[in-house]
Amino acid sequence: MYVRLQIRERHILCPHSSTRDTLFNSPRSLRYEYEQYVEREIEDYKDSVSRSALLKIGDEAVAVLCSEAQTTLTEIVVWQEVDRIIARRLRLPTYATWKRRRLKVLAQYQRPEHWGLEPDGALVRALKDSSDRHVLVAGAEREGPALYLAARGCAVTAIEPTEDAVMRVVKAAEAAGLTQRVRSYCKDLVAWAPDVELHAVICSPTAFAGLSSQDRAKVIEVLQSATVDGGVHLVETIAAAADGVPLDELRSRYRGWTISIEHSVGRRDTFMARKDAAVA
Repeated sequence: MYVRLQIRERHILCPHSSTRDTLFNSPRSLRYEYEQYVEREIEDYKDSVSRSALLKIGDEAVAVLCSEAQTTLTEIVVWQEVDRIIARRLRLPTYATWKRRRLKVLAQYQRPEHWGLEPDGALVRALKDSSDRHVLVAGAEREGPALYLAARGCAVTAIEPTEDAVMRVVKAAEAAGLTQRVRSYCKDLVAWAPDVELHAVICSPTAFAGLSSQDRAKVIEVLQSATVDGGVHLVETIAAAADGVPLDELRSRYRGWTISIEHSVGRRDTFMARKDAAVA
């Protein structure tokens, strides 16, 4: 009975041993993603059944282990057998099958067109070799850029000023199976400080909406300092600059960086600045 009762308690008190931020800062692989998928499916199943049903699975696990002449019947051993029983009941795919499906889906997600992005747009061109990079996406009016970069292997930090915008990114990442590559914060850029080196920064005019010139200068300085040599900043802007940063102001803030401006008919201009190796 002791083992049976401990099964559910362990699930409630310590379902995972690692934190999300640790995962965000560590290398990920398809094998790791598969293990997370299996764990998530099993935990969801446990949450969906009654305590009595879960205890019956515990009894089944104990019976199986006893029939195999298990010498040390510990809670951890029983817990692992419970997970195996649930995995069989759910008919979870093997790693080989899951990997084949996942690679097919990722190939689709890695196409910019899937996320409504222009295949020859500034973002796609500037970050074509973006695997294993840290990218900040701020004030995104749609989740496409963040998820496109996550699908290509980036670790993406999304900063949004409203809870609705954050939840939109979170739900889209969950639906695409990219939650381990995307983390979101409900903050404005003035209140956020980078905790990793950045290889790219992508901002829409919304990211700077409501900020004074002094606040914008502070934000840009912080982001520049956190950006590695060779890193790139992409800032969407509008000619009238009603809700963005004037181009002249951006030029002055990025002195010493390699600057280019992409004009698009019927679309926002994109200010691009690349940090030269000589810049401190």
